[in-house]
Amino acid sequence: MNQAQRREFFATLKAHNPAPTTELNYHSPFELLVAVILSAQATDVGVNKATDKLYPVANTPQAILDLGVDGLKQYIKTIGLFNSKAENVIKTCRLLLEQHGGEVPEDRAALEALPGVGRKTANVILNTVFKQPVMAVDTHIFRLSNRTGLAKGKTVRAVEDKLMKVVPKEFMLDAHHWLILHGRYVCTARKPKCDECCVSHLCDYFRDHQRRTARCA
Repeated sequence: MNQAQRREFFATLKAHNPAPTTELNYHSPFELLVAVILSAQATDVGVNKATDKLYPVANTPQAILDLGVDGLKQYIKTIGLFNSKAENVIKTCRLLLEQHGGEVPEDRAALEALPGVGRKTANVILNTVFKQPVMAVDTHIFRLSNRTGLAKGKTVRAVEDKLMKVVPKEFMLDAHHWLILHGRYVCTARKPKCDECCVSHLCDYFRDHQRRTARCA
């Protein structure tokens, strides 16, 4: 995919979804931080079901810290890896209170120093909350970027770095959300829905599939 095609790719996604955003439910930077920590190897739907019960009871670092690990587990036990996630969330709440006045820091290094927060989670917070033009690459974006030819790379970081170079600046702020939603619902892992895809005409995978089909006809 060349740069003109990449521009058309994102312009088309924007036309179909002008204001993309995360599907995690949140009303504050802290709520989003906790939700993203909980979302590792879990679905947004599953996380939302848990946080919809948790946040009315505790939605600040102090309130969740007051629940304690065992108390928090009662709200998130339906989420995969809930034991380790509860430990990380409690430790993160303590560090936020001790080092950041209870606020979510607007700094990559500070975010990545929080338990349970890696580069992808930090990028989600920096992009969604603080409107920084960064790219959080998950399995959906990694798959889509390689499959379509948008930004090929053998590792998540390689794809992230490539996307940061090739995504046109005017689309960069929302690119993460467009890509993750398209990968989640259209460019799916096992059976990509090419017949429903608004950017299939720009996709390496779709063009290759058409050529193979034509040869077999």
